[in-house]
Amino acid sequence: MTKSALQIARSLYAPKMPEVLKSNVKIEEGAATESVLDQKEIKELFPNTYGMPIVKFVPSSEPLSGNQPINVGVILSGGQAPGGHNVIAGIFDGIKSINPDSQLYGFLMGPAGLVDHKYVELTSDIIDEYRNTGGFDIIGSGRTKLETKEQFDKGLVILKELNIKALVIIGGDDSNTNACVLAEYYKSINSGVQVIGCPKTIDGDLKNDQIETSFGFDTACKVYSELIGNIQRDCNSARKYWHFIKVMGRSASHIALECALQTHPNFCIVSEEVEAKEMTLDEIVDQIASVVAQRAEKGLNFGTVIIPEGLIEFIPAVKLLISELNDFLANTEEVSIVRRSQQREYIINKLSPANSKIYSKLPEKVARQLALDRDPHGNVQVSMIQTEELLAEMVANRLEEWAKEGKFNGKFSTITHFFGYEGRCAAPSNYDADYCYSLGYTASMLIASGKTGYMSSVRNTTAPANQWIPGGIPITMMMNMERRSGEMKPVIQKALVELQGAPFKYFESQRYKWAVETDYVYPGPIQYFGPTEVCDQPSKTLQLEQGAK
Repeated sequence: MTKSALQIARSLYAPKMPEVLKSNVKIEEGAATESVLDQKEIKELFPNTYGMPIVKFVPSSEPLSGNQPINVGVILSGGQAPGGHNVIAGIFDGIKSINPDSQLYGFLMGPAGLVDHKYVELTSDIIDEYRNTGGFDIIGSGRTKLETKEQFDKGLVILKELNIKALVIIGGDDSNTNACVLAEYYKSINSGVQVIGCPKTIDGDLKNDQIETSFGFDTACKVYSELIGNIQRDCNSARKYWHFIKVMGRSASHIALECALQTHPNFCIVSEEVEAKEMTLDEIVDQIASVVAQRAEKGLNFGTVIIPEGLIEFIPAVKLLISELNDFLANTEEVSIVRRSQQREYIINKLSPANSKIYSKLPEKVARQLALDRDPHGNVQVSMIQTEELLAEMVANRLEEWAKEGKFNGKFSTITHFFGYEGRCAAPSNYDADYCYSLGYTASMLIASGKTGYMSSVRNTTAPANQWIPGGIPITMMMNMERRSGEMKPVIQKALVELQGAPFKYFESQRYKWAVETDYVYPGPIQYFGPTEVCDQPSKTLQLEQGAK
């Protein structure tokens, strides 16, 4: 593998970790837990793994598990997030610290590798190639869901063949929900296989009091913020464009909010606020247009707007439109035989008056994406809807109306962007490199302690790394019942932006100033070497959340 100078230097970086993990540890258990909601239903579904205590590691004079070798399997599940390789390195180093004869096996291309018995032994030579690097290419990732008894049993065959005592699933809320179901099943049949989860998602929506942040969020937001800062510097230089920038985050607006806190854009939409205030698409357009007009009065015909990827699904009226479109298109094939040029008018005439009015206002491209460009299950492909283009066009139309009424006397030219894949496989920041390594090492200690159905947890991460608190949280504690594909199923509850939380409150206190002034911040690229205040700082979101406690 050919490496850049930075890769070579990073390969020598020794991740900082909690002081307690540098010597023998033991488990300290807290009180029994319960699920975040639907306690009765979750307890019935998980009788073997429900109600377990939160645990943390404390110093001990004795080694865990009697220094016996442990064989462990690992799966990378779902979308990539910076730091995944360091989680695996942490697991590897952790089980080798227990006994040098311990072995680590990586299942290839996600959960499918377990079911299809495709794996590789991860040796020190392989691990060393990937330390402190981005991506999931050490073993690949996939989106196969582990949901059926047949899959569990097929996986158990290869786990027994390799004498694997524990499986670590590194993934987001869905992947860790599957890990919880798998842990319950394997314990119910006394398989002898433990299952541990690790919290991964750049979207930042897998967290609670014990899981301070999901790994990859810090790095991805710093990458996007660098790009936004670069655009804002260009913006302030050319002074002729409004940039509409969509960032990842379908289910929550954590990325949009964090990027706003880092860069001070002129406008940032937070989907959770849109939903809470039951805002219409027209109201969002009016708010952006008003900021454009205010800046134009000061001769500032430029600016930046940050948009979360999942905005469309948070606008109540648009959500109702999508629901009616889903029902209509699922029960008719007529639209497919109508001429393409007439399809939009045909759909408008079939919708209820309220939804017909909304649909008729949408730009042609977006209207088609909502109605006709569906996934194989017939659902709207939200990430494919170019919300940034929709808003740019609708704001332009609104300003044109205002200009005719004498309410706008400026210039409005737009450029649109979508930042997604640019951040998912970046080389992890020092925070993510350290945090991920500690998560992996902690997972190995949970395994050595005989735990199953737990998620690796490292807390107090706004303090220096040697003061971090490693431990574990029962995955059932994070679960509730939600309707999925027409059925009520147990899933990990997504963590949305809290409108009463410190990060949003700070943003709310500053956004009107950022709107009319050019108070841009230019974060620049991630720094890996230098003073701690430059290299090791966690996200603004985490700093504000921890400072508020």
